Amino acid sequence: MEVGPFRLGMRTFKTALAVMLCIILFKVFDRGAPMIAALAAVFSLRQDLTTSLTFGKSRILGNTLGGGLAIIYFLVKDLFSNDFLVELFLLPFLVMVVIVISDGMNNNSGIISAIATLLLISLSIPQGESFYFALSRVIDTFIGTFIGIGLNFFFKPKPIEEKHEIEEDLIELAKKEKELEELKKKVQERVEAKKKQDETKK
Repeated sequence: MEVGPFRLGMRTFKTALAVMLCIILFKVFDRGAPMIAALAAVFSLRQDLTTSLTFGKSRILGNTLGGGLAIIYFLVKDLFSNDFLVELFLLPFLVMVVIVISDGMNNNSGIISAIATLLLISLSIPQGESFYFALSRVIDTFIGTFIGIGLNFFFKPKPIEEKHEIEEDLIELAKKEKELEELKKKVQERVEAKKKQDETKK
């Protein structure tokens, strides 16, 4: 459905449905606030099942890494009686660890989700909560991820929707290619400037 430049498509519907399912599921099982699961579902939901599975794999790796480091953060903070300095220095350090490990695993597309998971869990755990509370928040991210992937399994886009989504992806790809070309140009300029600088020194 389109009204001028505004369009209500299948992906929009699935995103809203994913959030609704998280809210219902958490209410039924009394798991507390569904914030982390709802965000994970939205991050994982893509235009079709294939893309969702590809992104979902990256997301699951990111969730595992971010969640694991969040638990380490929780244990260290608990060990130092919730010291502010632990939050101030350890959390930024763990963000660097996420980036280094994700890059080493060639999971660059999962870096943002891993950092988001780490920060969401670490900064949403109230003082005095147990290890199981932290572990539950890690599980929340997986619940949301599987809801996002599952919806794409049951709701496949119609041909017209698929066409719109492909067009959007091509526009996004063109933007990325332009950014890449500009970056290459800048790198080349820096290389040439460096060569001239080295030649001048000789």
